[in-house]
Order: sequence, then C-alpha cells, then structure tokens
Amino acid sequence: MAKLNVNIGKLELKNPVMTASGTFGYGLEFADLVPLDEIGGIIVKGTTLKPRQGNDYPRMAETAQGMLNCVGLQNKGVDYFCEHIYPEIKDIDTQMIVNVSGSSPEDYAECATRVNALENIRAIELNISCPNVKDGGMAFGVTCEGAASVVKAVRKAYDKTLIVKLSPNVTSITDIAKAVEAEGADSVSLINTLMGTSIDIEKRKFNLSIGTGGLSGPCVKPVALRMVYQVSKAVSIPVVGLGGISTAEDAIEFLMAGATAIEIGTANFLDPAVTKKVKDGINLWLDNHGIKDIHEIIGVL
Repeated sequence: MAKLNVNIGKLELKNPVMTASGTFGYGLEFADLVPLDEIGGIIVKGTTLKPRQGNDYPRMAETAQGMLNCVGLQNKGVDYFCEHIYPEIKDIDTQMIVNVSGSSPEDYAECATRVNALENIRAIELNISCPNVKDGGMAFGVTCEGAASVVKAVRKAYDKTLIVKLSPNVTSITDIAKAVEAEGADSVSLINTLMGTSIDIEKRKFNLSIGTGGLSGPCVKPVALRMVYQVSKAVSIPVVGLGGISTAEDAIEFLMAGATAIEIGTANFLDPAVTKKVKDGINLWLDNHGIKDIHEIIGVL
C-alpha cells in the first residue's frame, strides 16, 4: 500500500479523503454503512453560536448532474453540540472537524472559542461562503475585507488548525485566498456551492422556498478543479479541494491540481460508502502506477 497520510497545517490525516459539511451529518448517521475510521476526516454539519431553524421547505431540488439546496444552516447551536454531540463523536478514530458559521465576526469568534475547548476536535472549517442564509455567510466570503475580518477575529480566539472555506461566487478567488492566508488561515477549502435556481413551469414558481440555492454535484467539478489549481499556485498554505468528487479518479485530478486533501459531498447521498471506495481507489491507482507516496502526485501540474 502507498503512503496516504497528509498534513493540513498541524492536523495529520491518515488519508486525504474527507467528508464535506452538511452531507455526512455528525458521522454517527453513517456508522453502520461505512467504517468511519477509514475516512481521513469528517467535517460535521454547520454549527452556529445560536440555534437556527433553517429555511422553509422546499429546500432541495434535483438538477441535471447535481442538486440545489437552501437548507440554511439548520442546527441546534454550539452549546448543544458541545454538550450532546461531542461526547458521542469524540472517540471516533479519525479527525473530527467542526464547520463554523456566523452572522458577524464576533459570532464566528465566540463559536470558535467554545469549540476550541473541545480536546478531541483539532480543527475547524470556517464557513464564510454559505449562499443559503439571509445574513452573514457568503456576505463575508465575497470580498477580501469581509473574509479577512472574520478570519482575523477567529484567529485570535482559536489556536488549532483553521481551515477557511471559500465561495466560488466571486470575481477573483485567489485574492480572497491570499487575504485569509494573510490573517492566519492554516488552509483553505474550495469550492462551496455555486449560486443557482430552478423553476417549476407548471406552478410558475421557484422550486426552492427562497428562490435560490447552492448548486453541487458533478456539474460543478470543472469549475472547482480550475479554482483549486489557481488557488494552489497563489498561496503557500495547503488547499483542500471539493466540488463534484464521486470517484477516485476525480479525487486524483484534484490532488494533481494542487489539493493536499479532498472532501466528498453530494456523492454521499447517492452512495453512503463512497468515501471508502474513493480512498481504496486512490491507493489502487498509486499501486498500479508504482507510486509509494501520495505526495508524489500532489500538485504535479
């Protein structure tokens, strides 16, 4: 077997395959379907300082080669997570990472502070790019100033590995990446969903309750791959790639484009065991090509 472990800042992953926030619950929901300890990292669903109800239904719509969602960060808040969810997941033998969102830099920082106290959570993914909430979220991720302000506030409050999730709905994603790197981000993950919409022509109304939502799935992969390549050349911190990955071949493309690790999202809905299949597929490909260490293909383009 090839050497698969990689590092995201100080965070060591046993392999580069992680789950994308919002598509894998808290990991526990998939425990009977896939061996969780074979996943490099599990990024749990978005967590905010206060509980959020999310958006009204309908909030998911199928599209060609993908899906739209406007769930809106529904969760019970960070205190509930710390008291009820953390005890259930803290002993899972992989890196458990909390996706943190907020409505202001102060909200983000306070949420991160509470997660910082959890011994077995060694990283957070800062979501400055969610397109499905009415305040905060993507508003911070679309300008260098907004992105930097959140990362600066969180960096003061959080001393473990800080991954910042970037929005593709911007003019220059490399500028945003460089701005968050300058404020202390240990890594960037990209891309979050692309803004889209869908219309029911018989009802003459949108298929989503708030009109627009985030587009994910295989249809976004070429855009994600291009952005990962561009960002990996623009920053010196590790890049985590995601967007339409559903096979080992997809993952290897992202690694070759410059990603140190990858996340699988929408594909989890189609095949709950896809993470293990992708990990095993990467290993098989490396073996078949006589490659002993995954670092030999990272960023080869």
